[in-house]
Amino acid sequence: MGVAIRLCFSDNFSTLLNTKPCVYEVLKDAQDAARLIFRSWRYTPVECWMPVDTRRAPVIAPSTINMADRLFCPAAATLRMHILIWFLEGQSSQRDIILGAREALPPEVRIFASHRQDRPEITGSADVSFLEPKDNQERIDWVIETALMHGIKVILAGRVGSVFEAQRHRFEVAGLVLVTGGSSMGTFELVDDKSKFTAEAERAGLACVPAITARNAKELIDAYESLRVHGDVCVKPAVGIYGQGFWRFKSEVDSFRCFANPASREVQFETYLNAYRAGADRSAMLVMPYMTGSECSIDMVCESGRPVAFVGRRKEGLHQTFENASPAVELALKAAAHFQCDGLVNVQTRDDLDGVPHLLEINPRYSGGIGYTRHTGVNLPGIFATRRLGLAEPVSDWIPNIRVKAITVAVPVAT
Repeated sequence: MGVAIRLCFSDNFSTLLNTKPCVYEVLKDAQDAARLIFRSWRYTPVECWMPVDTRRAPVIAPSTINMADRLFCPAAATLRMHILIWFLEGQSSQRDIILGAREALPPEVRIFASHRQDRPEITGSADVSFLEPKDNQERIDWVIETALMHGIKVILAGRVGSVFEAQRHRFEVAGLVLVTGGSSMGTFELVDDKSKFTAEAERAGLACVPAITARNAKELIDAYESLRVHGDVCVKPAVGIYGQGFWRFKSEVDSFRCFANPASREVQFETYLNAYRAGADRSAMLVMPYMTGSECSIDMVCESGRPVAFVGRRKEGLHQTFENASPAVELALKAAAHFQCDGLVNVQTRDDLDGVPHLLEINPRYSGGIGYTRHTGVNLPGIFATRRLGLAEPVSDWIPNIRVKAITVAVPVAT
């Protein structure tokens, strides 16, 4: 059981902690010894073993702790710096993020992970795991409190990065390093709404799939009619993830195909329009020309708008291939810089008929397939974690001509 004490430190010890002395914790380990955990608001705990007079415990009030002669520290005492990083709930690939970070980080770095659901197959790969509160505002309070309690240094918000970004000032006051996917709320305001993203990309001169925003049935019809003369047309929600709500309009398909085989994502425009009209007010939709080229998903590590590591993935049949020097990758890097991405993020492009890439969207979070990229010799989660903690990053040694195929495996979990 921990008890609070106040210690007055000599200058050299305060310099080591890089903070002014404050209240610290004593964890009694044996009858004649205790583990002192020196906590600061910004830096991770420092542990030191000290003899404790149990008759006078729980209060210890030395006038100074001098690191030179280790006053109150036995000769065999050791001083250990613990560095901690916390991965909050993210995509299902959160497990790959943890494994990649663990591979790159030294063993003394402890990894924390949490999720709002009971997902031991994900969080079980971390050193310490938590169950997050479901309410977003409650999560903010809980994350800050928990991080300070455990001396965590870096926090990566996997999902709802905008919710955490809006509260960045609270994390900064607490001395916590928060990584959300964007450098400010401006990033999220532009990339979360695909219509705003398209407009800003075009304004910046970044090749982007053109789109018309439709907010009602008439606008939907007008947009479709204006684009169909150039080829197939598709539609997706202005705000959404996972490709949910995406459909390609094809006049020659059976009208029942969208129900019999929804995975095809093909539907007659009239069938879609009738369903659209049948309900109440709909959210804004983006109507776009359908580009027939392949799609490229670029995972990257960014620092205040500067990409420092990246890998592009492209689906080819049943497999995925990788690239790190292509027009699609170059476009993605420019987009991440322009929109000031920060952390582990994903940019998606699609080629037109001539093979020219166009931006589809930026996801200010890591993708579901980021774990595949480690097969290229580039450990993106490891690079992110080490750089944020100020440690040596893993060496990247690009392996060309790699193909991967996703499979489903069972992972034993504790009951």
